[in-house]
Amino acid sequence: MGTSTEPHVLVLAGGLSYERDVSLRSGRRVLDALRGAGLSAELRDADVSLLPTLREDPPDAVVIALHGATGEDGSLRGVLDLCEVPYVGCTAAASRLAWDKPSAKSMLREKAIRTPDWVALPHDRFSELGAVAVLDRIADRLGLPLMVKPAQGGSGLGAAVVRDPAELPAAMVGCFAYDSTALVERYVAGMDVAVSVLDLGEGPIALPAVEIVPRNGVYDYAARYTAGLTTWHTPARLSPPVAESVASTALAAHEALGLRDLSRVDLIVDADGVPHVLEVNVSPGMTETSLLPLAVQAGGLDFGKILATLVSRAAARRG
Repeated sequence: MGTSTEPHVLVLAGGLSYERDVSLRSGRRVLDALRGAGLSAELRDADVSLLPTLREDPPDAVVIALHGATGEDGSLRGVLDLCEVPYVGCTAAASRLAWDKPSAKSMLREKAIRTPDWVALPHDRFSELGAVAVLDRIADRLGLPLMVKPAQGGSGLGAAVVRDPAELPAAMVGCFAYDSTALVERYVAGMDVAVSVLDLGEGPIALPAVEIVPRNGVYDYAARYTAGLTTWHTPARLSPPVAESVASTALAAHEALGLRDLSRVDLIVDADGVPHVLEVNVSPGMTETSLLPLAVQAGGLDFGKILATLVSRAAARRG
């Protein structure tokens, strides 16, 4: 990994998305874990100084701790590819696919992986076709309750559960504040779980599922990042057969979207113990309340050593 005695790792965090603050917290935690594992690492923002830095002092590998479009829509990965700088995580093409929830859900459905029925509605079509008529048709087709969330985005920003038709217009307006396209899907009642998937060199494995119990019933931005608003159970309180089904579904989703190294699959387990994939995150949060680090701990693994292994695998791809 380079000519120095220690690999040179660049952790990218920050960016200009709505999730900048979360990204910075993730980046600092990744930085500390890498240094704790004995690697030489530095933290940088994805700004105008990045490309000159990559040209003048290319790292052995990059860890992307950017959330939102900057780190997850594939564009930054494409630039790193142009610079021939290896990075931890999936390819640019796979990132683009996972980032766009309607496209990802279509791929999951094509692979016979359960995901709630949905409709994707751009703001322009919403206005052109008449908001009232469109909303009435959505409610008739998908039923209530509904989940409304940005087609591209994360951290629960702009997401809302709609239990009454009168709540739907406000939910759509709130969603459009974060994205020009809203994803409206059938709400599946059940247990919220997240399964982190890692590939440390012997194929992808599923870590223990994390059960998410938000105090207000919705795992939104505040519930994710405010201490005391959510309780997590690791591993999730699932029977062994259901836990196995959840793990296999997460692995299937990871592979269906062509991912590598790491991902986090968010699912709902319904009353019959059937898992439904909601979305797949290619740049999972790494903060003190994030789900992947919780799963790593539940699995009895060392966070720093995992990151060091992923960095080593990424650096090897340069060859």
